Amino acid sequence: MAIRDVASADGTTIVYRVTGPEEARPLVLLHGWAGNLRNWGRAADLLAEHFRVIAVDLRGHGYSDAPETGYDDPKNWAADIAAVLAAEHITSGAILLGWSYGGIVVSDYLTAYGTAAVAGVVYTGSQANIGRGVEGAASGPNMGKAIPDVFDENAGKATRGFAAFGNANVGPGRDKGVDAQRLFGGSIATLPRVRKALFYRTVDNTETLRGLDVPVLVLHGTDDPVVPIENGRYIAEHVPNARTSYWEGSLHGLFIEDPERFVAEITTFSSDLG
Repeated sequence: MAIRDVASADGTTIVYRVTGPEEARPLVLLHGWAGNLRNWGRAADLLAEHFRVIAVDLRGHGYSDAPETGYDDPKNWAADIAAVLAAEHITSGAILLGWSYGGIVVSDYLTAYGTAAVAGVVYTGSQANIGRGVEGAASGPNMGKAIPDVFDENAGKATRGFAAFGNANVGPGRDKGVDAQRLFGGSIATLPRVRKALFYRTVDNTETLRGLDVPVLVLHGTDDPVVPIENGRYIAEHVPNARTSYWEGSLHGLFIEDPERFVAEITTFSSDLG
């Protein structure tokens, strides 16, 4: 395992972790809003048995820099991913995987840089667009309950806001308390101004979706209360080569709900890319 960093186009330092065989296909993991590269838990370890896993701390999150401004500019998000790929000398064959807000970042990158370095794209519990009134960018009921408290600098209000997510990020079934606390802690550790800034932008990447020339896999829980499954379906309906796996009754964090199934579906998708 290696922890590395790279300067993005605007000077922001982006931190990322690399695991798995150097010669394996690169798989870039982009976490969601108020998350970090540790969100992936056991799934990251399982993926590293098959891939060169590059788990990124998005700008403003984890150990990456948190600039005062610029979160409303999709070119900044795109440049962050481009910088990581360049630092790892990746020019082709990569899979980009975005969870939740990470799917917007993936789409920002594809809009700005295209698919030259990319063999496939995975959206999990995710969306490609953001903004009030933008198609494919609806918020789920748990997000609605969490806002605006999750933006507050008051620790009590912020904690209550994040509590509104309940088990949405870890799913039903056997106890996921350790996973839930890891995600909860990372969310609280993300600066309040960053948590708020990420929602103050409007981006419609639909034309990019329509023009994608690589396969896309959409993984989404049918009961996702954070990012409604309609957003996943919107992606699938607008890309030329889409594969879908809708998990009946599952919520937002599929890679925690069932890591083995998650990894198996990603691995199968990768093998079909040639």
